[in-house]
Amino acid sequence: MNLIVVGASYRTAPVELLERLSLVDGATALPRLLADGRVGEAVVVSTCNRVEVYAAAPAFHAGLSHLGDVLGELTGLPADRLASSLYVHHGQDAVRHVFRVAAGLDSMVAGEAQILGQLREAYQAATDADATGRMLHELLQQALRVGKRAHAETGIDHAPRSMVSAALDHAVAESAQPRNWLVVGAGAMGALSVAELSRRAAGTVTVVNRGADRALRLAQAYGAHAAPIERLPELLAAADVVITATASVEHVLTVENVRAARTGATKILTIIDLALPRDVEPEVGGLDGVRLVDVARLGAVVAQPADLEVMAVEQIVDAEVEAYAGWLRGAEVAPTVAALRARADDVVTAELRRLTQRRADLTDEQRAEVAHTVHRIVQRLLHQPTVRVRQLAAEPGGEAYAQLLRDLFDLSVIPGSPDQKTTVADVPDVSGRPVTEEGAR
Repeated sequence: MNLIVVGASYRTAPVELLERLSLVDGATALPRLLADGRVGEAVVVSTCNRVEVYAAAPAFHAGLSHLGDVLGELTGLPADRLASSLYVHHGQDAVRHVFRVAAGLDSMVAGEAQILGQLREAYQAATDADATGRMLHELLQQALRVGKRAHAETGIDHAPRSMVSAALDHAVAESAQPRNWLVVGAGAMGALSVAELSRRAAGTVTVVNRGADRALRLAQAYGAHAAPIERLPELLAAADVVITATASVEHVLTVENVRAARTGATKILTIIDLALPRDVEPEVGGLDGVRLVDVARLGAVVAQPADLEVMAVEQIVDAEVEAYAGWLRGAEVAPTVAALRARADDVVTAELRRLTQRRADLTDEQRAEVAHTVHRIVQRLLHQPTVRVRQLAAEPGGEAYAQLLRDLFDLSVIPGSPDQKTTVADVPDVSGRPVTEEGAR
């Protein structure tokens, strides 16, 4: 199986394209990705600044073409428009990319921990949809572990903990002692914003959401205020800083409603748009007295961790990539070893059948004893070579040993066999330990 990553992020794509890609979610994409067998496993990761598909495909080019086709269908964008902003990673480079994402090295705020939760949710959604098999189970399990190592063993957490905290740092720096905060949206990002504001004791915080009950629960959890969406105009007029983080596919704050709310206002209003698709009409930033910060602008102003901390995390990633690559090479030789053992079983079965035909005088007990002895001899002869070839295959360049074994014994191995669709509990991790259901979550 070929490991492929296809995606776009704030580094490679304009916000307009990311908005279109953000409409691609696992529930919609996974059935299409797995429909015809060109992709055998898939996980879709969609955040406010990246959309990526992790896939295992029997054939690289066919799988890659299929991934591009599905993304084009779901976004309604032509292939050439997508291709200019998409990146592709394959094999060990794909492993490195996923591990760097999990460690926060590819985030807008390097080292932020929120991506770990987002990866975990994407992995669980794909597992629930029966879209993951042995390769992606192992990849995501190890990626989550690498992310935890990065935060536990280095000081990369000294940077802002998330894009939300970085945005709030920027808002405080740009605004004169903001007192009134308005959070529009009570989803994951909105909740993170309210929690961070509560931690900072930032002043009066009001939550507005289309679902009033959800806004009320969030506000009560953090000592904030909740208000119905109908009060948005008057709350805009009173706010110093507005944070928008809804899941709306249309603009929540437009030039018209912000201008109306700003009539007669003299103080500066800072609007931080953390949503993708964007909640705020871009032209709002051109209104007098309004300072608009969206995902694209935020990437240019957030503080980053020190180079030494980033280097420390990169070293962790390098070591983990090599360990995973060894596991992957060892896993790839498994079908060859299975084919060799199957060939040996076929030979033994044929010879025992021939013996039965030639020695009809043997009793059932004698035949059973002969069969047991022959099987033991074959297993003993194969044990050391198969153990050794697994060890050699795990080393750099080890794929040559599997091919040599196939050539020596004229083995026919179907790519991707044996069946890679296993449960989470069946999958050993890189260290050989079984993965538990609890660990998968």
